[in-house]
Amino acid sequence: MDITNHFSTTIWTEQKPEFVKSLNKVSNKYIQEARKRNKDHIKKFGDFGISHHSTTLLTDNDFIDFRNYVGEKSWEYLDYQGYNMSQYTTMFTELWVQEFAKKGGGHHSAHIHWNQHVSGFYFLKCSNKTSFPVFHDPKTGARATKLKLKNQKNIYDGSELIHFKPKPGTLIIIPGYLEHEFAVDFGIEPFRFIHWNIQAVPKGMAKDV
Repeated sequence: MDITNHFSTTIWTEQKPEFVKSLNKVSNKYIQEARKRNKDHIKKFGDFGISHHSTTLLTDNDFIDFRNYVGEKSWEYLDYQGYNMSQYTTMFTELWVQEFAKKGGGHHSAHIHWNQHVSGFYFLKCSNKTSFPVFHDPKTGARATKLKLKNQKNIYDGSELIHFKPKPGTLIIIPGYLEHEFAVDFGIEPFRFIHWNIQAVPKGMAKDV
């Protein structure tokens, strides 16, 4: 029997550690500002169960080299999948850094980012003791008819969830439609990452960003 696989979900990963030191340094002020915005929560509950989320990084030139790099990679990611990118301009819609609470409990429930074509993550602080990203099967029909797997610890074509254990410098690029979440962090070691979203817009409708 001939076996072919179709309608797969493409996930790119790369180790790019050269950005870690500089981006951690320029991210510190954004995390400090985010902590100040969350001061009422911290005063009431301590630094537990929260994600300290920065304001936009899109206008900060300290991130321009990183932004250019992941912007190009995101374009290549769409081109690799066969999309006619000669007709589209890719533009950032969001770019931010976040850090989970020092005392643990930080997490993100499963979600997607509305009306985006590419999403990505770059990990600045993490280890095998921190949170990690979990990705869900995007095929709703398949999820509605799942059968029991032979071994829940293995990855099969029929798996509903997969996860990655990043290290500082890990870059992950996914389609914007891919549902993802972050496992609960236990506050043992710091967990910080940059997240971005990109749209592909027909040329002539928007300027490059």
